[in-house]
Amino acid sequence: MSMFSNKKAAQSPIRTLIGEGSVLQGEIRFSDGLRIDGEVRGDVIANDGSASTIVISEKAKVIGRVQAAHVIVNGEVQGPIESNQLLELQPRARVVGDIRYETLEMHQGAQVDGELRPLKAGERAAPLVLAANAA
Repeated sequence: MSMFSNKKAAQSPIRTLIGEGSVLQGEIRFSDGLRIDGEVRGDVIANDGSASTIVISEKAKVIGRVQAAHVIVNGEVQGPIESNQLLELQPRARVVGDIRYETLEMHQGAQVDGELRPLKAGERAAPLVLAANAA
């Protein structure tokens, strides 16, 4: 039985794995599903328009921006996270950075040092930037 067998969100198939003990440096762009068990020093970004899933496991560490439709964190992220569908912060999640999400599920024990903001709130700030550029 998979730990992701519930039916709340259709998860993309995991096609890429960064194994435990691996350290990658640089930006990663991916489609479908990506699971990180090692360490990534760089941004991890789903390709535009893809129904993407990223799993950052208990032993994983990402130093950089994380952006995907469905984001599952049970490890460490040092950087901002953006999820345009579902963000799951599992019990061992440790995030240092601001988080933007469409839907949030946060388990007891998850730690966040940053601002939690729904995507709609971030979009409302956009006109201020446009007004500043027009001046």
